[in-house]
Amino acid sequence: MDFMNVLPTVGNFAWTAAAFVVALAIIVAVHEYGHYIVGRMSGIHAEVFSLGFGPVLASRVDKRGTRWQLAAIPFGGFVKFLGDSDAASGKDGVALKRLSAAERRRSMHGAPLWARASTVLAGPVSNFILTIAIFCVLTLYTGVAADRPVVGAVASLPDNAQTLQVGDDILAINGADTPDLTSFAEVARALPSSARVEYTILRDGTVQIISGPQPFPAMIGSIGLQSAAQDAGLAVGDVVLSINDTPVYAFSDMVAYVKNSKDTPLSLKIWRPETGGQGAEVMETTLIPRKSLTPKADGGFEERYLIGLGEGLVFTPELYTPGPIETLILGVERTWSLITTNLSGIMHLVTGKVSSCYMSGPIGIAKVSSAAASQGGLTFVMMIAGLSTAVGLMNLFPIPVLDGGHLVFHVYEAVTGKPPSDSVLRILMTIGLLLLLSLMAFALGNDLFCP
Repeated sequence: MDFMNVLPTVGNFAWTAAAFVVALAIIVAVHEYGHYIVGRMSGIHAEVFSLGFGPVLASRVDKRGTRWQLAAIPFGGFVKFLGDSDAASGKDGVALKRLSAAERRRSMHGAPLWARASTVLAGPVSNFILTIAIFCVLTLYTGVAADRPVVGAVASLPDNAQTLQVGDDILAINGADTPDLTSFAEVARALPSSARVEYTILRDGTVQIISGPQPFPAMIGSIGLQSAAQDAGLAVGDVVLSINDTPVYAFSDMVAYVKNSKDTPLSLKIWRPETGGQGAEVMETTLIPRKSLTPKADGGFEERYLIGLGEGLVFTPELYTPGPIETLILGVERTWSLITTNLSGIMHLVTGKVSSCYMSGPIGIAKVSSAAASQGGLTFVMMIAGLSTAVGLMNLFPIPVLDGGHLVFHVYEAVTGKPPSDSVLRILMTIGLLLLLSLMAFALGNDLFCP
């Protein structure tokens, strides 16, 4: 066996595993810390805070008597509170009988209902808070587009086709008024395909009419994770000159071409702008569209053949840094959008409206993590936000063993005035564990056998 041929495969596997472990560690740490800190504030003592399962690699005990540990199997974590028999917060009846009344109050099973419920709920809520925080930081880092379509920066295009300048306020396109950025996008997307369009602009206090490229040219604004475009090495800023020797001028041209081709190979001629001291270059590549699940405007999903390209605007709008309240509102709105999209996807899976193959297991998630990391820190952080939301939602499912199952037990106790009996709890926890393991096995099977 040629070791040098094996080395890239080993490197790719290591990169995939590392990206997955880092993403999961961040999400699990935040989730479990939510349980821990709210439990501590509620008077419940945490005996163990563990990142990972299995053999302990390192640990220390803090002044409160909590053991913080790092374990060998990095696929999760747990907080074991006083009175718990296991990582799933099962009741240790023997240990609880040995506790005094004061000590029992500090246990997970002897604390008041409000303390137990808030401690359980804190894990998923912490995942949502992490997502909101990530979106807030990204908003402050990238800025927010101003309401007017004012040019903040211009994109590089072939043959120096760009004629817009920084500071231009676009008043109309082909005679259609563009009073704000939303209407600008609507007008731009409705334009017929052509190499040039007519812009009415306000420049240096003077209204001018100039010729310029399509507002949404055949330029790559984003690359889909695990897409044909990413595998082919295409990059943001690349411009598609032609598909199967047919010239394309607008991004909509490419959308229509890919949609009609289904899974037929497409030959693309690409223009890549000057980067890192390297001059602009023209190259060719062949992509085969892949069947993908995409959200629709009405909240549903549809299967489409895609090559993984997202549209890019011919200019970057003028940006501003929002204040704290606007930043928080934008973070909450983006998080809520993720939550509703996830819920819609789950409903489509459960009702059979989309293929169950779209349910990914650990291997699929690891590949997505690796693909996100390969696109840079910004994409990787956004992937963590999406995964954190998914973990928070999953833990709210009313399945015994998960946080949602425990919350159901607490609701039952609040209504009836007493918790479910220990024997019923044991049966339900066993059923919940079997159900969870079945779902995990099913998802893993999808990773291994779905096309």
